[in-house]
Amino acid sequence: MSVASQPVKLAIVGSGAIAQTHAEAIGRISGAKLTAVCSRDPEKARLLADRFGARSFTKIEDMLGEADVEGVLVSTASGVHQDAVIPALRAGRHVLCEKPLEISLERVRRMIGEAEASNRILAGFFPLRFGAGAAALREAVDAGRFGRLTFLSARVKWWRDADYYRLSTWRGRWDLDGGGALMNQGIHAVDLLQWFGGVPTEVSAFSGQLAHPGIEVEDTLAAIVRFEGGAVGTIEAATSCYPGLNLSLEVSGNRGTAVLENDRITDWRFEFELPGDDAIRSGEGGQVGGAVSDPKAISCEGHRHQIASFCEAIRGEPARIIDGRHAGRAVAIVEAIYRSAASGKVETVFKP
Repeated sequence: MSVASQPVKLAIVGSGAIAQTHAEAIGRISGAKLTAVCSRDPEKARLLADRFGARSFTKIEDMLGEADVEGVLVSTASGVHQDAVIPALRAGRHVLCEKPLEISLERVRRMIGEAEASNRILAGFFPLRFGAGAAALREAVDAGRFGRLTFLSARVKWWRDADYYRLSTWRGRWDLDGGGALMNQGIHAVDLLQWFGGVPTEVSAFSGQLAHPGIEVEDTLAAIVRFEGGAVGTIEAATSCYPGLNLSLEVSGNRGTAVLENDRITDWRFEFELPGDDAIRSGEGGQVGGAVSDPKAISCEGHRHQIASFCEAIRGEPARIIDGRHAGRAVAIVEAIYRSAASGKVETVFKP
């Protein structure tokens, strides 16, 4: 077997629900192999590793020193992502990190600097970008079909019961979760919003704890954003909306409007019709999404696409990845929104 045809050897750091999603996705990729799992919980690490014939570790330094690994997937609590990312980069491994890349722009910049210094890949997980519906909408933006963008909205009005926070050691905490409904759940839509419309320049926001009074962070948030080209928009994020609604994105301009729910186009109208529009209106996408009321209901399809692309990039092939600087844009937006919610003022968005 040639080197190019050998599967890329991957490790997972973390053993929670999203680590299970990563492992399942790797199992569906012919060009990838899970060779190591690292978790502070030795039993969880062993159970996940045994399912895929991998080795288990409790310390990342041991894994990086002993395991045959080319790329590392980081799925730990958001506020300790850098604790796995930076050692992996310094050890010469490529890294694909769960959203958010980290919980502050300062940490994101530190990770980007390490990737550049080590000449290794640092990429972020945003699986919704890899859905057919999102791709169709992005192509329409790039083709100028909306004309001048005027209004963009993102809504993640989900539900999480009390146990979601109560049974977790890190969710709902500023130091480990980095925020609440916006940073943890809404960041998927925040990333899509900036992917379609560019990074907003300024934001204004309100937030509150309305359904989960025991947590430190917000479970309900609304923000108004202004984009560089003059368009305005809204971002809504919640874990307080029983029973939960589909994630939705709306993009409007002076020549068209499109609506995306999860990964499915539900509205697609333009001043000038093109061949293929009817097919898109019939239900483009739909395979990526989930987790409206149950975090375990997430599909691994978007992760499969991203991990496969990550492996292609490691092999030096043309690949579609979300590099650290681009993945960090969502963190920059969220950070500015939190500043506004705390200050009561319009705040500037700083880029990674």
